[in-house]
Amino acid sequence: MLSLVGIAVLFVMVFGGYILAGGKLGIILKALPFELMMIGGAAVAAMLISSSMDVVKSAVAGFGRVISGPRWKAEDYRDLLCLLYLLTKLIKTKGNVAIEPHIEKPEESTIFTRFPRILNDHFAKDFICDTFRMMILNVDDPHQVEDTMEKQLEKHHHEALGGADALTGMADGLPALGIVAAVLGVIKTMASIDQPPEILGKMIGGALVGTFLGVFLAYGLVGPFATRLKACENEDFQFYTIIRDAIVAHLKGNPAQISVEMARGNVPSTMQPSFSELEEAINNLAPA
Repeated sequence: MLSLVGIAVLFVMVFGGYILAGGKLGIILKALPFELMMIGGAAVAAMLISSSMDVVKSAVAGFGRVISGPRWKAEDYRDLLCLLYLLTKLIKTKGNVAIEPHIEKPEESTIFTRFPRILNDHFAKDFICDTFRMMILNVDDPHQVEDTMEKQLEKHHHEALGGADALTGMADGLPALGIVAAVLGVIKTMASIDQPPEILGKMIGGALVGTFLGVFLAYGLVGPFATRLKACENEDFQFYTIIRDAIVAHLKGNPAQISVEMARGNVPSTMQPSFSELEEAINNLAPA
């Protein structure tokens, strides 16, 4: 929602100031469709040339992410800590074998199905299940498990940032593409050099719209969108690091409640449940 407010302020301040200064929108509006076609089309084409289809889809979906904000909310962090508590508690009380049905078929698990948002997240579900599966296979060295989880997190985060990086590249190229459109406008104007000054003035003004549009889109819209998308991805990334922290704490021999408490300390401050809130949520859980 804040992004929508920012877009509204951007257009009101830029074009409002232009109009109040005596500028006329007619020249801009007349040239806008053609300039936008050249600049926007070239920017999209450059992205298609330089990116894979998955990255392009991520970049397009990123515009919606910017409006909606980070995926994971405060209640999701609380649910994640409760899920990890139940899993580690089950191992502590009944051994590794007891957890096997839950991680082999999480869609049928009486633990995972309590937390549908986590269950429906492909990476979170697989990240948890694959790590506990390693433990069943007697890979229980905390340092080895942590190193493996770090590599998985790094790979996932690198892939998640692909859309934001593509938008950043687009923002970097837009001013130059605006100059390309402006040069084409100047070429068109020079071909009509025999026209009266008032006509040439409008043609030059239309050509300069290209330069304006390239810079405006780069620094007013696409660049900020890329920055915000990257911030959303970085914040969502913290959700998965909580999984790592709780499981590593468990492997170091801590009780289930201590393991999730250690992970709770790394939850982003704006999303972090208090000690009493988490304790109450855990106490209200039905046995696994």
